[in-house]
Amino acid sequence: MRIALLTYSTKPRGGVVHTLALAEALVARGHEVEVWTLGRGDDTAFFRPVDPRVSVRVVPCPPIEGEGVGERIERSIELMAVALDGRSDIVHAQDCITANAALRRGIPVVRTIHHLDAFTTPQLVACHDRAVIEPFARLCVSHAVSREVEHEYGVRPEVIANGVDAERFAAASGATGEAARAQWRAALGEYVLALGGIEPRKGSIDLLEAFARIRDEHPRLRLVFGGGETLFDYRDYRERFEERATELGIAPTILGTVGDDTLPALVAGARALAFVSTKEGFGLAAMEALAASTPVVARDLPVIREVFGDTVLYAKTPTDIALQLNAVLRGTAAIDTGAGLALARAHTWERAARAHEMFYARVPQRIAR
Repeated sequence: MRIALLTYSTKPRGGVVHTLALAEALVARGHEVEVWTLGRGDDTAFFRPVDPRVSVRVVPCPPIEGEGVGERIERSIELMAVALDGRSDIVHAQDCITANAALRRGIPVVRTIHHLDAFTTPQLVACHDRAVIEPFARLCVSHAVSREVEHEYGVRPEVIANGVDAERFAAASGATGEAARAQWRAALGEYVLALGGIEPRKGSIDLLEAFARIRDEHPRLRLVFGGGETLFDYRDYRERFEERATELGIAPTILGTVGDDTLPALVAGARALAFVSTKEGFGLAAMEALAASTPVVARDLPVIREVFGDTVLYAKTPTDIALQLNAVLRGTAAIDTGAGLALARAHTWERAARAHEMFYARVPQRIAR
């Protein structure tokens, strides 16, 4: 089967990680797979090496000075639409931008809806809604998001759970990863980690508020943020974050994009992963932390309850987040790291690829209808 997977960025965002891992698992099962993406700035390749059996197509998307978010979205769609050739048996978009590009080109597209967003920019609203309504087949990575899509749009996507490279993160927590963990701890000391950058959806300001409640008891503890390369403009939120950090007297460490080869040790070296997003589709970063035997404090969302059960600690408010982080730091939290590792190991990309394979086999029948 010839399969084209589409994603909007070369950076290590969750949907991009998903796209590459799925592509590699599918090609390992004997399919012909190509990945299409937009290369922003000077990017000509993904953030990590890709299995050479996967064909990579990077569509240049050079920056334009002063371009607004809406204009950038529209240009991104058009550039991808012009580039796509539609010769694959399956064209599968992992985001609204590339789904719209395929639709604009008249290519039947499968869409994975990782989560629903609430945008205000008109071009983004239109992009988001069309990419839910018009694809002829839809997937979600959790039942909670599938139900949300059905409630909001009247269509019920099928569900294929995410995969995780559990062994890579498990190795980082063991004896072979000790030196790499030590390097992070030498640089950062004792730290609580948040991944995904500083964004409204990531609950970054709530985490600041929580950290302020525990720092007196843990004066050497550092709050560290990793990742966060995104297409969207969160400067206003970043300014509010920085203002609140100054008011609270907190100086968080902002790492920016973390190299793929050093990420597992960063996760494994943390005292806890603070996964306090207000909206998620699955929780890949939290699953990676479980694989690394790192305790996870997660926002209490239906999707997280569905995917993680009792392997993480739940919190709804900054006060709750602080209480749960304190329990981890004091060593009083009821955490079964073995159960967390077993859960992560159960979510293999090979399993996800087989499920996609069976789903794709039914897609031509839907076209015929």
